[in-house]
Amino acid sequence: MSKKDIIIRDIISLRGPSIWTYPPALEAWIDIGEFEDYPSNKLPGFTERLTAWLPSLVEHRCNYDERGGFLRRLDEGTWIGHVLEHVALELMTLGGLPDGFGRTRETTERGVYKLAISNFQEDCTRLALELGIKLILAAVNDEPFDMAEATSTMRRRVDRKYLGPSTAAIVNAAEARSIPAIRLLDDGNLVQLGYGAAMRRIWTAETDQTSAIAETISRDKDLTKTLLSSCGVPIPEGREVDGPEDAWEAAEDIGIPVVVKPTDGNHGRGVFIDLTSKEEVAKAYAIAVEEGSGVLVERSIQGIEHRLLVVGGKLVAANRSDLITVTGDGQSTVQMLIDSQINTDPRRGTTELHPLSIIRIDTAARMELERQGLSGESIPAAGREVLIQRNANHAFDCTDEVHPETARTAALAARIVGLDIAGIDLVCKDISQPLGPQGGAIVEVNAGPSLLMHIKPGIGKPRPVGQAIVDNLFGAGERGRVPLVGVTGTHGKTTVAKLVAHLLYLSGQHAGLASSDGIFLGRRQVQKSNAANWEGGRRLLLNRSVQAAVIENGAEVILGEGLPYDRCSVGIVTNIVSDEEDLSRWDVQPTGGEYYTTPRSIYRTQVDVVLPSGHAVLNAEDELVADFAELCDGEVIFFASTAGAPAMAAHLAAGKRGVYIAEGRVTLASGKDEIRLCRLGDAPIIGKDKQPNAIANLLAAVAAGWALGLTQEVIKTGLKTYGLELPDPAAMLPLSHNKPASARK
Repeated sequence: MSKKDIIIRDIISLRGPSIWTYPPALEAWIDIGEFEDYPSNKLPGFTERLTAWLPSLVEHRCNYDERGGFLRRLDEGTWIGHVLEHVALELMTLGGLPDGFGRTRETTERGVYKLAISNFQEDCTRLALELGIKLILAAVNDEPFDMAEATSTMRRRVDRKYLGPSTAAIVNAAEARSIPAIRLLDDGNLVQLGYGAAMRRIWTAETDQTSAIAETISRDKDLTKTLLSSCGVPIPEGREVDGPEDAWEAAEDIGIPVVVKPTDGNHGRGVFIDLTSKEEVAKAYAIAVEEGSGVLVERSIQGIEHRLLVVGGKLVAANRSDLITVTGDGQSTVQMLIDSQINTDPRRGTTELHPLSIIRIDTAARMELERQGLSGESIPAAGREVLIQRNANHAFDCTDEVHPETARTAALAARIVGLDIAGIDLVCKDISQPLGPQGGAIVEVNAGPSLLMHIKPGIGKPRPVGQAIVDNLFGAGERGRVPLVGVTGTHGKTTVAKLVAHLLYLSGQHAGLASSDGIFLGRRQVQKSNAANWEGGRRLLLNRSVQAAVIENGAEVILGEGLPYDRCSVGIVTNIVSDEEDLSRWDVQPTGGEYYTTPRSIYRTQVDVVLPSGHAVLNAEDELVADFAELCDGEVIFFASTAGAPAMAAHLAAGKRGVYIAEGRVTLASGKDEIRLCRLGDAPIIGKDKQPNAIANLLAAVAAGWALGLTQEVIKTGLKTYGLELPDPAAMLPLSHNKPASARK
C-alpha cells in the first residue's frame, strides 16, 4: 500500500455565524487523495494506535449521540476527513480550549471534503489541524508520534493566544445572558461586550467603569492606607522609608515583627512578612526597592491573609491562603521535598489554567528557611515540619465564612479607593469574626484582581464572579444590543437596507448603514467603497455612537466571511434566484440536502440568527424564502404584492402580520385587521412603471420598520421622502407621534 497524504487546499476563516454554526469557525477544504478508498476499518491497526494516543476520544458521541459513538464509527468505517475533525477537536480540548463544534461534508469532487471546526482562536485552530494530520498519518503508517509534546505545544499556544481565565469567565457569563462579545485584540484580553451605543469594554478584571484615578491610587500603597485610615478602615501602622537604616528605624518605632514591601508593587512581588531582625529588614528593603518606586514598612498583622473580591460595592467571593510546609524524611533535601510533596499537585503549574503556583525557593522562602537554620540543600530530620512560605496561594474558598461586618468593611475600602472591581487583601485570625476585636486589618486594595482563585479554587466551591461582573455592567434585562437589521437575498438588498436606514434616521436614532454603496452614519457617508462585508458590518458595531445598525450581507459574505453579528433584531430575506448567482467557487449546488451547500442553506443563515424577541421579514411570493418562516426563533412578518399570495393568506388566517398592496395602498395587516398606510404612488422609489421588484423592496422595508416599532408617521414620511434631501428629523416629527404603528389605526 503506497504512502497516503492529507492536503489542506484552502482554509476559510468564518468570523461569525455561517451555514455551519453560530460561533466563528474555520472551514478547511481537505483533499484525502487515496484515503477515499480506505475508510478507517480498512487501515490495519489504525484505530488501536489512534485511540492509544488519544484515549479521550471515547467521550466523542458523534452521530450515535452516546459515549463511544465516534469509536463505533471508527470500527464501522469512516473517512479520514471525519477522523481529522474529531482529532483536531480533541487536541484543542487537551490544549485547554472549550468543547467545540465540528462537521465534515463531501464536495462534488471525489476525495475533497469541507471540514468546519470551532475557531476559538485562529492560530490555535490551525495548529490543531496541523498536528491532527501528523498524528493521523503516524497512526496510519505505524510511525512514532510524541503525544506529550503535541499536547504541550497546543497548551503553550492556547496559553499565549486564547483568553485568560479571568476574561473568559466574564465573556462566558455575558454569553449566558445573550450579550455578544467581540475580542478586540487577537491575542489579548481586551473585549467588547455588546454593540454600538450599548457596549461595555473589559480588560481582564478591569472595565470601562474602572477609574484611572482609582487604579493609580491602588498602586500607591501609602496613599491607599492614608485614604482608608481617614475613613476609619483598619490598616496596619507604617510609613514609607528611604533606605535600609530608615527601614529599621521604622521597624523599631512600629514594633517587630514587620512587613517590608514596595509602595506600588503588585502580585505580591517584593513583599516580606514577619521580619524580626535588622539584617532581615535590610535584605527585604534591597529587593523591595527594585520592585517599585518606594518601600513601605508596616506592622505585621497576626493571622492569615485573605483575598476578598468586591464587585459593584458587594462582596462576591473570598479566599484564604495557607502555610506551605514540607515534612522531612531524613534523606531528601528541602528542594527535593518541595518537588515531591508540593509541586506534584496537579493543581499547580506555570500557566493561568492552574489555580496554584509552582513553589520555588525565592528570596522570601530563603529567608524563612534561614530562620529555621536551613537552606534548600539541607536535609531535615525525619518527621520535622519545615515552613516554606507563610502566605502562599489563596487556595481555600471561604466566601460563606466572611462576617457581614468584614464584608461591609471590604466593600467600603473599594468605594474609598473608587474601584468598581477590587481585590481586598486583609489579614486576620478568623474571617468569621469582625476585624476590629481581633486586630485584623486591610493591607492592600488591588485593581484588576485575578479571578482564577475564585473560579477554580484549590479547595472549595467555585464562585460565579464572571456573572457578578457582567451583572454590574448590564442591568436586569439589558443585553448590550442596539436595534440591528440584517438584509440578504439575491436582489434588492442594497435598496432595502438604505430605505430601512432612512426610516431609522427619521425616527431620531443615529443609525449606521453598511451596504454595497459604502458606510453611512446618519446622513453622512464615511466610506464610499463596498461595505457589504464582515469588516463593514463590524465597523458599525464597534462604534459607540451607533444607536441602530443596518447591515447588508450577500451570499459570498455568508460563505466566505460569516455574518458580522451574532444575532439580529430583524432579519430580511428579499428573494432567492439561484440561477442568477455564480457561487461555483463555493461548490454550491441547486439541491443536495444536508450534504451539499445549496442557496437555501446559505440564506437561511440570516433567519437562523434572528433573536427570539426579533422578527424575520420574508418574501411570501418566493417559495424558498417563505419556507424559512418555520425556522425563525422570533415572529415572522411576510411581505407580498397582494394579500392573496398563498403563503400570505395562510399567514394572515393564523392571525399573524403581513405587508402588502391593497387598492393601490401600502397596507399593514395583523390577521383580519388592516391599516392603510399611504398610496403606493406617493413613494418616489416606485416610479411610474411600478416595477414588481421596486414594490417588493418597498414592502420589505416597511415590514422591517413595523417590526422595529417605528410609528406610522415615520414609515409614511420615509416612503415619501426616500432619496430626497431632508431637514433635521426632530424638526419634522412632533414627540406625540412616538407610538408604535401597531397601536395606532
